[in-house]
Amino acid sequence: MRNKRRKQGMKKVVSIMMVMMLTLALLAGCGKEEATDNASDNATTDTTTAAEDTATEDTATDEATDDEPLYIPIVSKGFQHQFWQAVKKGAEQAAVDYGVTITFEGPETEAMVDKQIEMVEAALSKNPDALCLAALDSKAVIPLIERATEEGIPVIGFDSGVDSELIAATAATDNYAASMYAADKMAELIGEEGKIGMVVHDQTSKTGVDRRDGFKDRIEDKYPNIEIVDIQYGDGDQLKSTEVAKAMFTAHPDLNGFFGSNEGSIVGVLNAIREVGLEGKIVAVGYDSGKAQMDAVREGVIAGSISQDPIGIGYKAVEAAVKAVNGEELEENIDTGFVWYDASNIDSEDVFPVLYE
Repeated sequence: MRNKRRKQGMKKVVSIMMVMMLTLALLAGCGKEEATDNASDNATTDTTTAAEDTATEDTATDEATDDEPLYIPIVSKGFQHQFWQAVKKGAEQAAVDYGVTITFEGPETEAMVDKQIEMVEAALSKNPDALCLAALDSKAVIPLIERATEEGIPVIGFDSGVDSELIAATAATDNYAASMYAADKMAELIGEEGKIGMVVHDQTSKTGVDRRDGFKDRIEDKYPNIEIVDIQYGDGDQLKSTEVAKAMFTAHPDLNGFFGSNEGSIVGVLNAIREVGLEGKIVAVGYDSGKAQMDAVREGVIAGSISQDPIGIGYKAVEAAVKAVNGEELEENIDTGFVWYDASNIDSEDVFPVLYE
């Protein structure tokens, strides 16, 4: 009897357990469906959010691209003279004022035309917004100017122009007119008669040609009793210009005056004057400034010099590049002016600010 009841009790327990297991299985199935549905909903939401995030990132990227500052590389004729450092200073100020990015470089000497060509090629390969260039050889760079034009990159000349109508503008001193003024001063200082030697920095750049011809043409056209006995080229290098000037002193011991067409040229002449002991016996007229030249002017060893405004040149070049990129109208020739300085006015308020040491 007990065994029969026990068996019946066992059957009842088993039945109850089976019912409970079926119930749990059904509940688990429903929970799984709900979880799947929730997961799908969450996946849809996550996908939408991801798409929105991607769109936001794209928009941010576009905005970052739009806000990226203009890039304007500046390739100078050199880097060693204080003149170019002053030009760089002006360019850097313009970069700050206009919110653009610039680089500034130049070859070690102003005789390195090939090196400058390589620098221009490298600058163009970076796809800049504009290019500022002071060409060592105004003809050699023309193919690169043409390439820049084809690629939609405006080119601004500074200090020295380029023989091409493709240049958007040139920021420079009127070197021909400034050298004519230097010739007038030389003629005045030597009493409008005598013999003159010239040391010019080169015969390939526009500055070299204009300064040489401005001085030479003025003397020949206006002062018949003054003879230019020789014109030599020192590549703007002080040591080479010193040797050239000394050789000219040897060939023409009766020289009355000497013209040096840039900082390196006139400092070379200055060194030669001192080496041969002719301080106070020959009239030297220079171009640009720099500490050595300025000290010699104060001492009276150099009678006086023409100074450009190098800071203004650098500033105006960058300013013109920005305007060219923005499609604004530009003057073809941006005259940055010049001054004559000698011992009487070198420290004046009008002159000293445009000089550089």
